[in-house]
Amino acid sequence: MTGAVLRLRRTYRRLRLGTRLALGLGALSLAVFAVVGTALTAYMRDYLERQLGDQLKLIQTVQAKDAAAHGTVKRKPYYGWYTAVYDVSDDAVTLRRPADVPDDTRAFAGLARAMASSDTELMRTERIHGEGVYRLRGCEVEPGVVLVSAAPVEDVEETVGQLITVQVVVFALALAALVEFGRRMLRRGLKPLSDMAHTAHGIASHDLSESASRLPLRADGRDGGPEVAELRTAFNTMLEHIDDSLAVRAEAELRLRRFVADASHELRTPLMSVRGYADLFQYAAANEPAERDRHLARLRAEAARMGVLLDDLLLLARLDAAEVEAPLRTADTDLVELVLQAADAFRAGHPGHPLTVRAGAGPLRLRLDPQRIRQVLDNLLTNAAVHTPAGTPVSVEVSVAGGAALVRVADAGPGVPAEDRERVFDRFYRVDKARSRDRGGSGLGLPVARSLARAHGGDIDLSGGPGATVFTVRLPLDGGP
Repeated sequence: MTGAVLRLRRTYRRLRLGTRLALGLGALSLAVFAVVGTALTAYMRDYLERQLGDQLKLIQTVQAKDAAAHGTVKRKPYYGWYTAVYDVSDDAVTLRRPADVPDDTRAFAGLARAMASSDTELMRTERIHGEGVYRLRGCEVEPGVVLVSAAPVEDVEETVGQLITVQVVVFALALAALVEFGRRMLRRGLKPLSDMAHTAHGIASHDLSESASRLPLRADGRDGGPEVAELRTAFNTMLEHIDDSLAVRAEAELRLRRFVADASHELRTPLMSVRGYADLFQYAAANEPAERDRHLARLRAEAARMGVLLDDLLLLARLDAAEVEAPLRTADTDLVELVLQAADAFRAGHPGHPLTVRAGAGPLRLRLDPQRIRQVLDNLLTNAAVHTPAGTPVSVEVSVAGGAALVRVADAGPGVPAEDRERVFDRFYRVDKARSRDRGGSGLGLPVARSLARAHGGDIDLSGGPGATVFTVRLPLDGGP
């Protein structure tokens, strides 16, 4: 029995939602039909029995007069009905003859005995041997004389049976129609969900391994009601997010490939230089001291260049990884003092570029990493010197606006072309592709500067047009994130 129940339960779980809802609706309707049918049958049975009792009472009114006048009932009742008159005493119950009674009169005699000691009229339903079930009613004609009438309940039972048959047939047809039409209506109502399921299967079969993969499928339609509309909207919103995530992933993969290619290219040049000078030492060990010193100086320069490049790459990797221990050592620092220090270093290193500093009247103290912010300022000033001709004026301005400290580094050089402005902060990107690495750098200065500014909770923006370039460093006054 348990195994059959488990198999039935597993079969039910494998059914579609519309079929399960239709079966549930059918079970509920069956329960309702059963309750209604039972109540209707009980009411009809009670009604027919009361009708039969009223007929017995009406007939006994006439029969009692007949029995009082003649001693027995002369008038015959309906066909199949019985009438008996009993003399009831303390010792016996005697049937008066002639009497229209069946062979088995025990039920009649028992009712007559009970009626003799009762103050009210009695009515019973008894089974008479050889005849069937009868409804018996007794009434007292005179003291010691009891009239008992019996009417068959076969007609009542037959009527109730016919009613039950009609109910079963009608309820069965109604239940079948309800389940079938309910199933069709539910299938139509659940069609939007089926469409979304087909859309999901289509997405599952879509190749998402491609870098530029997109999801052109969407759940459409207007049927299903507000709930299905909300689900459809959520489904399409999810697909939009997946599309956006795929686009971000594709862009990240493209940037990673470009980054690896650029990093390999940048590291290849100093490595080749180091290898070449090492070969010189191997095959020309007896060089004069001055030449050896020159080769060693070049080796140290290339090694230092690789060290700076690797330090920038490591710093960017740590900033991108969002490590628990951020590579910042913050302290209460005067931003104006940092700008003045960076300006003095710039004047010493680039005397051919006149520098103007506007730092305000007093100090501007912020919570920041002075070494990293100084690195940001040095990178921006060096970028202005490298990408402008000698004699180009450069300016630095410190101000406060919108709850942030602003440092603007501007130059009057040729400016950045509009098509390159969105990519100047990409790693290893150079505006002038023909510029040498010795003069143009590795292309990591601006990316490192923006990453450090964002690590402090700020950012760097590029503005200006032809003949002017302005980098604006924005640092929050509350000390960062």
